Amino acid sequence: MIALFKKEISVFFSTLIGYLIIGIFLLINSILLWSDFSKMNILEYGYADMDIFFTTAPLLFLLFIPAVSMRVFTEEYASGTMETLITKPITSFHIVLGKFLAVFVLILFTIIPTLIYVVSIYYLGESIGNLDLAGILGSYIGLIFLCALFSSVSIYASSISSNQIISFVLAILLNALFYFGFDLFSEISFFQNIDLAIQQIGVSFHYDRMSKGLLRFTDVVYFLSFTFLFIKLTELVIIEKRA
Repeated sequence: MIALFKKEISVFFSTLIGYLIIGIFLLINSILLWSDFSKMNILEYGYADMDIFFTTAPLLFLLFIPAVSMRVFTEEYASGTMETLITKPITSFHIVLGKFLAVFVLILFTIIPTLIYVVSIYYLGESIGNLDLAGILGSYIGLIFLCALFSSVSIYASSISSNQIISFVLAILLNALFYFGFDLFSEISFFQNIDLAIQQIGVSFHYDRMSKGLLRFTDVVYFLSFTFLFIKLTELVIIEKRA
């Protein structure tokens, strides 16, 4: 598994893929947060906090994580190396876990440079240091859990298609369904008696609480459970390929 993880990481950073993902993500966030081109920029917002970042980051990751993940299995199918991989003395679960961790670590590398925003806002406030660092830490933890879930869903989408474009689109649709879909369903009058229960199935309900710095055990369990679920679903796909 470790060898597979290292291989995937080396693929990301031996080409422009990893650097482009990190660079484009940071560029878009910088434009949104600091440029006059954006109506959401922090300087005009008037408050020394990171709320804008934690609102826009999930929307960007809805595109970026599927873009990173779409080749993980589809490339193995297209090149014919999947047959070689599944005959090696490594379990299907470890194959999936190695690839999932590679994608997840790349996304972590994308998030880490955004800490410079925290440092900048820390010193830009009317009073230096007048910043809710504990709340920001909780929000980062929530974003990391969100990215783990998006990564597992996108890996699953990659495993069920041999076409990268189909995998990419499917991953976006599945992640968008989890992020937006259940909120939309809850607004349908037919579901008005169970609207809260439907909202709680969706990602945004749990992420919104964590992005406010509120770390609750139920939210952590939610993200871990669904992340593990999609890793296991991907494992089932690989087991079927082995049969």
